[in-house]
Amino acid sequence: MTTDHLTHNRPAGHIRHAASKVPEVTVYFWIIKVLTTGMGETASDWLAHLLGPIPAVGLGGVALAAALAVQFTVRRYVAWIYWTAIVMVSVFGTMAADVLHVGLGVPYILSTPLFLAALAAVFALWYRGERTLSIHSIHTRRRETFYWAAVLATFALGTAAGDLTASVGLGYLGSAVLYAAAIAVPALAHHRGSLNAVTAFWSAYVITRPLGASIADWMAVSHSRGGLNLGLGPVTLSWTVAILGFVAYLAASRKDVQRTPLP
Repeated sequence: MTTDHLTHNRPAGHIRHAASKVPEVTVYFWIIKVLTTGMGETASDWLAHLLGPIPAVGLGGVALAAALAVQFTVRRYVAWIYWTAIVMVSVFGTMAADVLHVGLGVPYILSTPLFLAALAAVFALWYRGERTLSIHSIHTRRRETFYWAAVLATFALGTAAGDLTASVGLGYLGSAVLYAAAIAVPALAHHRGSLNAVTAFWSAYVITRPLGASIADWMAVSHSRGGLNLGLGPVTLSWTVAILGFVAYLAASRKDVQRTPLP
């Protein structure tokens, strides 16, 4: 699913001419998205072990607020600003799901549908107010607010869903295989014409979260838990370096800057 595919879902009268606040959907978008999900998962766990759960959540919340403040301040998409915000959403979204489970004792089988309901509510309010969920429409403050609320909900949902499947017997590697297969479903359905581009995009967007998180957890956790035992810190660092490399490339090449249609 690329930006061009999403364009086909928009009525001609709604074609955007303002500067977009989100990147073009390319293969680079999906690679970095998966990397941020995994990095956010292990970074959240690593900070919780290093600082303690409460200081880690506080630090994550402050960092997220700062990243979003910068993102809302700029007038158009800037690669490093956008992806910094996504990373902080990933870290804090993981913390939000973990707080419910670890701190409040809410099982994943309950928190997963809870976050799903929250995401559905965001989409319902967004569509009711704007009549579109297309990422091409993100060029007003109100739509950008809905967009980031949806992004945060998808990360929390994906965290809970990934931990749910890992805890019911699949383990982290099994969960990664499951979500790798699941992410092909909306892509194939869209390719065959049975699923519109916007629905296919958001479906894949949600699934990337448990996919990336499961892979990163599998790499980090101990052998006794079915992992490679590389450690939270090293996995976080290596995935961060990969994110920085891809974002630096996009910032220089501008391959992910959405093209503004001619009048």
